Amino acid sequence: MKILQLCHKPPLPAIDGGCIAMNNITKGLIDYGADVKVLTIETTKHPMQWDQLPLEYIENTRIESVYVDTNINIVDAFSALITSDSYNISRFFSPDFDIKLIEVLRKEKFDIIHLESLFMTPYIATIRRYSKGKIILRSHNLEYIIWERLAHASKNKAKKAYLKLLSRQLKKYELNVINQVDGIAAISNEDLKKYLSFKCTKPIVNIPFGIDLDNYKADNSAVKYPSLFHIGAMDWQPNIEAIDWFLKSCWPVIHKNFPSLKLYLAGRKMPKELLKRPPKNVVVTGTVPNAIDYMKDKAIMIVPLLSAGGIRVKIIEAMAMGKTVISTKTGAEGIDYRNGEHLFIANNPTDFFETIKKLTENNILYKHIGNEARKLAEAHYDNKLITRDLMNFYNLLLS
Repeated sequence: MKILQLCHKPPLPAIDGGCIAMNNITKGLIDYGADVKVLTIETTKHPMQWDQLPLEYIENTRIESVYVDTNINIVDAFSALITSDSYNISRFFSPDFDIKLIEVLRKEKFDIIHLESLFMTPYIATIRRYSKGKIILRSHNLEYIIWERLAHASKNKAKKAYLKLLSRQLKKYELNVINQVDGIAAISNEDLKKYLSFKCTKPIVNIPFGIDLDNYKADNSAVKYPSLFHIGAMDWQPNIEAIDWFLKSCWPVIHKNFPSLKLYLAGRKMPKELLKRPPKNVVVTGTVPNAIDYMKDKAIMIVPLLSAGGIRVKIIEAMAMGKTVISTKTGAEGIDYRNGEHLFIANNPTDFFETIKKLTENNILYKHIGNEARKLAEAHYDNKLITRDLMNFYNLLLS
């Protein structure tokens, strides 16, 4: 089977959850025997770093990239407000990428055109003109939900109104585009149900985020227990909002009651103020070379997200490493967990405090939850099983 994978940012180096998710799809399909070609957008935020790509990966994927300027342009953004276009999506359309896509489609015939995220859907018309392949949307999340939740959380009236407008435009676009593809691979059951509620008429399947379990060892021999940690890109608005809320609303009481407990924060584009003047007992690292290595000696992951959508890759990775996770219900969306068995849900400062108190005072409970988390990762997020399901979906559509 020949598959063209269109990506809205380079899958490698895998610097964030989206990159990891895309790369694991690529790797899984190749291991399954598919012929995969990767064509990706690169941006100022996500440049192509050819020196960090393994030669084997370049050869196997025949990867090509086109630079697209996705930086916010005030004139274009204002025009989109007037025309009701979704600027969040339209800024990913580029004539240069379109030309390259046409060149690739003329040169090769593909059975499947796999679109990574909503941001690649502006190219559907071009694909229809130059290919008879089936178009699959790999939905990383429902984009409008993120902006809808950010609008709800915003206290600034002007910002709230603007975010509401963005979410409405995105929702209108998503409702329109879902029936233009041949099938949807949703990243969670929650997203699948939402698509069905939109009266999606196309075949849809739940294909969760998968990991290569061999890369994640549940070894707690060197763990600093108790300790808290968070890792996530700090140029993503939901993460910025989450950490700001946790440090202001949760950490003061936690630190007062557990003065020796440390909170470790890592992630690219960490705010300068946080790097220079972190709160007491908060260790701020910023960008780390390897997320798995960073997590190895940390005990309890916190995920205080208030406005995300889709599925949190870092939670799956932490669970695969036998870590205990405390997340908001929003942060844990899409994960097939049972509260108090695979992870803990905390939706407010009191919940976070009580759960942290329970885990830091009960090492047996902490270890038990970590063990159950690993079992869940093995049962539901093994990339081999997920790739098999995705290939079965492809074959169903082709038949």
